[in-house]
Formats: sequence, C-alpha cells, structure tokens
Amino acid sequence: MLKYIIYFLLIAGFTVPSHAKLDAIRLDQNWKQNIAERAPKKVQAEPKKPRKVLIFSLATGYKHWCIPHTQAVIEILGDESGAYESVTSKDVEVFRPESLKQYDAVVLNNTCPQRGERNLFHDVIIDKIGEEGKKYADMPLKAREELAQHLYESLVDYVAEGGGLVLLHGAITSFNYSDEFSQLAGGSFDYHPRQQEVTLHPVVPDHPILKPFGGEPFVHYDEPYILGGAYEKMNFAPMLEMETSSIQVNSEKQKKAIAAIPRYVAWIKTHEKGRVFFSSPSHNAQSFHQPELLSFLLNGMQYAIGDLDCDDAPLNQ
Repeated sequence: MLKYIIYFLLIAGFTVPSHAKLDAIRLDQNWKQNIAERAPKKVQAEPKKPRKVLIFSLATGYKHWCIPHTQAVIEILGDESGAYESVTSKDVEVFRPESLKQYDAVVLNNTCPQRGERNLFHDVIIDKIGEEGKKYADMPLKAREELAQHLYESLVDYVAEGGGLVLLHGAITSFNYSDEFSQLAGGSFDYHPRQQEVTLHPVVPDHPILKPFGGEPFVHYDEPYILGGAYEKMNFAPMLEMETSSIQVNSEKQKKAIAAIPRYVAWIKTHEKGRVFFSSPSHNAQSFHQPELLSFLLNGMQYAIGDLDCDDAPLNQ
C-alpha cells in the first residue's frame, strides 16, 4: 500500500518524507501504454536518415530496479516519434567494432559494474565468468584480459570516430576509474545522499534540448548524484542543475562540499567526432510519468544520434 500512496503523492505534487523510498512498480503492458500515451509523437529534428540505436542493459554490480522500465522508455520514444529503431542486448559481444558500426548511438542503461575494478567488461569476462560471462570460462586469463580491453577500446573508438553515446543514470559508473572514460563521459560517479525529492533547473531554458520544461523546474524523487573525476573540468554543456540548498545530507561538512560548486546532473558534449548525452534522472521509473522528462530524453537521444544540432560548447571554453 505504501508504494501506491507515495506514487500518487508524487503525481499530485506533494512532498514525500525524506526517509521514504519508492518501491519498484510492475512493468507490464498497461505501464508501457501509459508511457506511450505521454511520449512525444513528433521530433524536434527530422532524422537525416533512418537511425538505429543499441540499448545495452546489463549491470554486473548494483542492479537498479528501473532497468527494464528505462529500456522500455527508450524503445517507446523511438517507436512513438519515429526517431530511431531500437535493438536491445545484454551480450558484451555487441561492443566488437564490426557490431558497433551498424548503430548511430549506443545507450548504456544503468550499466553499473561491481565495486573493485568498476569496469563493466572486466566484470563479465574476468571476474564473473560463473554468472554473466559463462561462455568465457574456458578462455585463458590473458585472453580474457585482452578481450575486455579490446571491447573497451572499441567503445571508446566508436565514439571518437563519430558514434553517439547515451549514459542513463547509473551508466556513468560503467568504467568509473578510467580517466579516459571520465573525460569522454564528462565525469564519474562519486556518491549520492539518500533518495529524496530533487529539484532540477534547466540551465538555459530556451536551449532546444530543454524546451520541454518551459523554463520551469523539474521536481521528482531520485538519488541526488554527486559527480567527480573529470566533472570539475566541466568539459560539457550543462542541461540540468540540481538545487543543492534543499538536499538533505548526513553532515554539515558534506552539505558545504556539495554546495561549493554547481551540481549538474544532465549534460551534452562532444568527444572528438562523436556526441555524448548524460542524464541522471532517474533511479525511479515513476519519474517517467512526467511528459517533460520523456521529451527531454528524446531530445538528448536525437542529439547523440546526430540529428539535433544545437549549442554544445563546454563550460570550460
């Protein structure tokens, strides 16, 4: 009963107590239909050609309950708008160069690796061969290490050579300790305070990607992501900034640290010839009931694919 009460409070605009946590909601045809009805039916930019995107949804560490919902959302956005065709996978073999070349963008959907290496491919091919990587169990360790590195380099090269990359929520952790990937992505995951109501402000309200919000804040229930790594270089064009004054944390020291610099939770950026879109919203599938977020995600997808041309000059220029 609690999860339904919280859900309806959110939809009605009421604040959920800071100690509460949203429960998983069922992914069924009714839920998908609800999202389809709220999804945009038109694109901001007409596709320059038929587009195809890969949605990769394997997590080897923390498994966000919203992973299947988020995958469904990205599929629905393409279907309803005609912006792209979706292909889904949990097989790391799709990151081989000969496979990636067929896609206009790759979507990493909450692809959280386990603690330790914090490297998605290393987990599958080396650390977890008894689980996600069973087919690699008979390979010598050196061969597995080389394959994990090959797939990582293939993804990085794919973006550098003009491919699009979309990082959704926990996907920012995919290769969290790689300085190279942090530069490519715009930052790395550091930590987050407990789930709570989070207010996000469009940085440039009239930016094409941010038009769905109409200059108004976006309020939802989420993990307030605090980012590190390359983040402080701000080599990206920020889209959504988190209101830090209302974030509830564990100490005054933590609160001051969070407020010391702007805390962006969504941005776009170039990486050599490619385009990257990062969006932290959201840990909870309930957030997708807001049409503004759906339109924002579609715009970000179109940017990464290469159809939506807009100002993506980084803050550090």
